[in-house]
Amino acid sequence: MPLTTIVIEDSETIRENLVSAMAELAGVQVVATAETVAEGIAALHEHKDHWQLAVIDLFLGGGTGLSVLRAYRDRLPHQRMVVLTNYATPEVRRRCLELGADGVFDKSTELEAFFELCNSYRV
Repeated sequence: MPLTTIVIEDSETIRENLVSAMAELAGVQVVATAETVAEGIAALHEHKDHWQLAVIDLFLGGGTGLSVLRAYRDRLPHQRMVVLTNYATPEVRRRCLELGADGVFDKSTELEAFFELCNSYRV
């Protein structure tokens, strides 16, 4: 059964490629996408009882993915939030995990691990 997923990514090119790759490699069904913090929070709220995975970029229009993590820190137990960024420094990883991220991955070097984690949520 596919994971009901929301992708929050400001780059249209990355977002489109990520949605395609996630469907093929991680068995997800993307039900919403967003480019900004406000759109991301609204999408999570709109699908509040149904989404299972949120993939969040760190730098978004109107702020950062940290605001999205903060807004959904108290989510349902089956809901996972994963940060996928080009800025996965030790400090960024620490801060994201403190705010409730289930994982933090570098877009350029850790995609395989990202897809493995996504697949593990389907089990």
